[in-house]
Amino acid sequence: MLVLRLLNVVAPAYFLCISLVTFVLQIFLFIPSMFRDPSTTPLFSPALLHGALFLFLSANALGNYVLVIQSSPEDLGKDLNLGKGGEVADWLDGSRSPGSALPSTHFCRLCARVTQRHDHHCFFTGNCIGSRNMRNFIMFCLYTSLACLDSLVAGMAYISATLSMSFVDPLAFLTLLPHSISQFFSGALLSSEMFVILMLYLWLGIGLACAGFCCHQMLLILRGQTRYQLRRSKCLLQGETRN
Repeated sequence: MLVLRLLNVVAPAYFLCISLVTFVLQIFLFIPSMFRDPSTTPLFSPALLHGALFLFLSANALGNYVLVIQSSPEDLGKDLNLGKGGEVADWLDGSRSPGSALPSTHFCRLCARVTQRHDHHCFFTGNCIGSRNMRNFIMFCLYTSLACLDSLVAGMAYISATLSMSFVDPLAFLTLLPHSISQFFSGALLSSEMFVILMLYLWLGIGLACAGFCCHQMLLILRGQTRYQLRRSKCLLQGETRN
């Protein structure tokens, strides 16, 4: 439990740090490098269009992130006077009083609350995801994945122009990291360029994770289920199989 509570603090700090680093790289490195292209007009330059797109995606991602925290699920345990801790959990799953369990409810030990339509506890927001903030959570995942994709494309364009390399070959991106590490330790690559290359793979991982999580949540919504209900049904099915 102590590890989970620590993760509940570290994960939001990690997300905010990554967001700040991404914003700094975009505003002070990627976008200014696009203005150096003499073949573009100042009014419709790729730098302005890319900057507007990045600010739009970032504003929506951070805005929905705040709304997920503000629209936290309502604590049903306050009005029911169910007790605390394990007593609430026992009451909800019907083990303490058969037939007393509330449908589609779950007691989160980290948040110490009983939530309606509980889906899961998100460590990156430090909050439970339920019926009140599910929409904002899906939009947060969607815009975060798009912002990571946008940063990945801008970062690859910057590395391509700085190191005079091409990403036409799909293997060029896969072999970029090992080649960059060897060049960095040999002194042929600057630390700033190596940092951008590491961020490329970080954006790729975060973008794919958020996109996959968003698609998974949409599939569960179409099926009328939550992740908690899906896990519980699997546990019940495994218990019946063992019996």
